[in-house]
Amino acid sequence: MSAPTLSTHKAARPGPGLPGPARRTSAREEFLRAVRRNISAHGFLIGAVLCFSFFSWYPMVREFILAFQKTENGKTTWAGWSNLTYVFNDPAFWQAWRNTLQYTVLALLLGFVVPFVVAVVLNEFRHAQGYLRLLVYLPVMLPPVASVLLFKYFYDPGYGLFNRILEIFHLPAQQWLQDTSTSMLSVVIAATWMNMGGATLIYLAALQGIPGELYEAAELDGAGLLRKIWHVTIPQTRLILSLLLLMQIIATMQVFTEPFLLTNGAGPEGSTTTVVYLIYQYAFNFNNYGSAAALGLVLLVVLAGFSAVYVRLSRSSED
Repeated sequence: MSAPTLSTHKAARPGPGLPGPARRTSAREEFLRAVRRNISAHGFLIGAVLCFSFFSWYPMVREFILAFQKTENGKTTWAGWSNLTYVFNDPAFWQAWRNTLQYTVLALLLGFVVPFVVAVVLNEFRHAQGYLRLLVYLPVMLPPVASVLLFKYFYDPGYGLFNRILEIFHLPAQQWLQDTSTSMLSVVIAATWMNMGGATLIYLAALQGIPGELYEAAELDGAGLLRKIWHVTIPQTRLILSLLLLMQIIATMQVFTEPFLLTNGAGPEGSTTTVVYLIYQYAFNFNNYGSAAALGLVLLVVLAGFSAVYVRLSRSSED
């Protein structure tokens, strides 16, 4: 039997640059290992995308379709612009927008400023700061309905806590939720107390990230408390302030729970009727789902337009 030649060895072992069964098998095994390694991550990612699409994008698309449809006697037909025309011609539409804008302005004056001031005060404490943070965040952990009903008890004109406090100072009692001049302010006060804890902790975290050398330099320049806040604190937390301002405007323009539970939605002479409550009335009181979807679409466009303008102005100021 003849000994194997050099050409036999070359044929049995293909060179590194030549394709062969062994190299194809190795590449396939590496691919399968990569798939097995990432299959769990891709599974979670696909699940998250499907959940987000089903619970977020599908309702938005469905609302857009309903805004141009009407249902009569169980039959759904295309209505064109009639739902939007009906909404714009409804006097309650403009009243709801006025009330919503009023609520937004009042909520920004209280709900945006008060948490920042509370965070500045808490940042000055060196002891029991954890306990104070818990105390401030406690209302957020309470169920919203329970918090609103608690304030409804406080606002009671007969035995409410707020009128009792006014009696101590010999001031006249107020019809907090029954008077058109105080009903919206009462709703804003309750909402501010319920939701200020989260914003306060975010502001406090941002304040604790400011270098102390900046405050020391400001003190050497003779800056007082207000000047340090204006020239050091606010510029250093501008990004957080801008983000929370945008989020709060979007949230306040969708207010529903507080006026619905405190003033039964509409309030005295419709003084607390908001856009979202009007959507609720269209859908569940009047069974007019097309008009409800049309008003929801209008609210979506307004918030999207405001967000786009705000982001554009923010980028321009940064540049």
